[in-house]
Amino acid sequence: MTKDELIEKMQLERHPEGGAFKETYRSGIELEFLGFEGKRSTSTAIYFLIGGDDISAFHRIKSDEMWHFYKGSPITIVEITPKGELIKTQVGNDLNFQYIVKAGHWFASFSSGEYSLVGCTVSPGFDFNDFEMANRQELISKFPEHRDIITKLT
Repeated sequence: MTKDELIEKMQLERHPEGGAFKETYRSGIELEFLGFEGKRSTSTAIYFLIGGDDISAFHRIKSDEMWHFYKGSPITIVEITPKGELIKTQVGNDLNFQYIVKAGHWFASFSSGEYSLVGCTVSPGFDFNDFEMANRQELISKFPEHRDIITKLT
């Protein structure tokens, strides 16, 4: 299947960070978690598709996010830790089909081919109130040693 066929068949919608997604699960159990304002579902899951001509721009969330590879080309996840360490992880090859981005890390992703179809499971569950898109200039001023990759993925 092509990227466009998958988007149509799976009824994916455009995501603010780039790519396309569909929420597939939201736990009915809601709790209050330390560091979060209000209650959150204990877990959420989405399908996420990133095309070879697109990026998922740098952003961060307050929860851990587990990535699961499903179909297409490997996806590269680029992280900047709060201490400024740059981590690049390719998911989808050499039996590396899952990866966890830690809460609070800035991260972005891109496909190495026509598309990458992955799933993302977030716990505590995803809420747009916990989502922050990166501002290119602010991220560069905080991590100038990563200027090139920040420019590419914002």
